[in-house]
Amino acid sequence: MPDLSDASRDRSTRGFGAVLLTLGGLIAAFGVASCCGLPLMLATLGLGTAWLGGFALLAAPHRLFLLAAAAICLVSAVILLWRQRAAVCSPGAICTRPATRAATMVGLLIALALLYLGYTYA
Repeated sequence: MPDLSDASRDRSTRGFGAVLLTLGGLIAAFGVASCCGLPLMLATLGLGTAWLGGFALLAAPHRLFLLAAAAICLVSAVILLWRQRAAVCSPGAICTRPATRAATMVGLLIALALLYLGYTYA
């Protein structure tokens, strides 16, 4: 006989994977864009970019790895969010909160913009 408590525990953490993948993709995309694309965009907006020098020095040797990691994380997060739409979650689970889903979508869009900047100017 299957244990129903394991299934409910699995459903309540379903949205957490998309959030973690989005954060991972956002961090990796920031590392890729910190070299060239992000300073150019921020300077265009009139903001200082001297603080990005340290990030750029750390991320420059690993740019291709960060680019691939960001793309994989973001695609996986989009797939998980898409699958959550049809999933039936228990009340109060993280995948049923609209604020969490909206914040994840905003994070995905920001990470996608950073990934594009990093890819274009890398």
